[in-house]
Amino acid sequence: MNLSERDRAVNWHPYTQMKTAEPDIPIVRGQGIYLFDETGKRYMDVVSSWWITLHGHANPYIAKRVSEQLYTLEQVIFAGFTHEPAIRLSENLLKLLPKNQEKVFYSDNGSTAVEVALKMCIQFAYNTGKKKTKILAFKNAYHGDTFGAMSVSGRSAWTQPFGEMLFEVVFIDPPTSENLNELKSIIEKHAEELACFIYEPLVQGAAGMLMHRPEDLSELMRFCRQHDILMIQDEVFTGFGRTGKLFAADYLAEQPDIMCFSKGLTGGTMPMGITTASGRIFEAFLSDDRYKTLFHGHSFTANPLACTAALASMELLLKEETVNAVETICEKHHIFSKHLMHHPKVEQVRQTGTILAWEIKNNSHTSYFNEIGKVAYREFLTRGIIMRPLGNVLYLVPPFCITPEELDVVYRNITEVLDELEVRDQ
Repeated sequence: MNLSERDRAVNWHPYTQMKTAEPDIPIVRGQGIYLFDETGKRYMDVVSSWWITLHGHANPYIAKRVSEQLYTLEQVIFAGFTHEPAIRLSENLLKLLPKNQEKVFYSDNGSTAVEVALKMCIQFAYNTGKKKTKILAFKNAYHGDTFGAMSVSGRSAWTQPFGEMLFEVVFIDPPTSENLNELKSIIEKHAEELACFIYEPLVQGAAGMLMHRPEDLSELMRFCRQHDILMIQDEVFTGFGRTGKLFAADYLAEQPDIMCFSKGLTGGTMPMGITTASGRIFEAFLSDDRYKTLFHGHSFTANPLACTAALASMELLLKEETVNAVETICEKHHIFSKHLMHHPKVEQVRQTGTILAWEIKNNSHTSYFNEIGKVAYREFLTRGIIMRPLGNVLYLVPPFCITPEELDVVYRNITEVLDELEVRDQ
């Protein structure tokens, strides 16, 4: 059997209807923006393998650092013990975040980073003698697939089997200059019960790369602050340069109480989640009463190898050449977006930093299950380009090591695919 057949015999893939799915492509190695399958075919990974690969595949600097750490310390329990990679990573990360972020809690991935944040907020209210158990979140949000993360994500076909088991959430539209007063009225109505407000800043990724303005989000955050509603900023996707700045927080006039990170945290090298918290949050758990402890942990909390990968990735991210590369991607996306706006088969072009998205015009429903995305996906694969449309929404989230020439190749192929694409009723 070949690798695809062996895979089908034993593996169950994410977000995949295994009965009707096409054979998975066996990837045997990666280099930079490229992935290579078992036949030697080369693919340009312009979605950064689910938005995580910042510096390209098999980055030699990160690999060297992780390899060295592997021969020193691979793992140690993080309850009652600590180690230098975790200390240094926390020190370095906190220097880059809003000044009120003072403590780092380690977990395994984006969903668990969100779970930790939700538990912090709900227990904060509990520890301080307040009964606040409701959560405020955006409609169409996506914060992960564990039960807490699903609860604060938009209700959809993904969450429908678990609907009665998800906890109560007050959902509001993302802010615009037109709806801010309406949103404030909803928040004011529930303010006494709201433990926190969780949101994806600037870009709602899984919803179709929907975007909102930092000015409007800042105004909404300011209103929540006035009503003592804790704020969780989910930067799992937007963190580490994706928006053109280090963090979406760098665009905002207000500071969150808690921040969540994963995806690009380790440069895509190893799984890791981080939840940072303000001193005010942390102090609510400091007590002679042991029952006020945050009872949460993971076997691989603050894994030294993952911490080392994150440190190496952060060093690369702060280099002048990477900063310049991010600026170049942003500029080239902006220019190409003007071209897309005038294409007869495209509507609603959106860009925030290195994230560029556009919708294919169609006469069917606009959703994750729109078949036109599958057609485009297959065509790009034949051209050696990995794109993973969200229904009729196509997008680029390239690794920062992509060159201007490589971007031009991608843009040219996008134009050709759009020119040839038959848009019909689905």
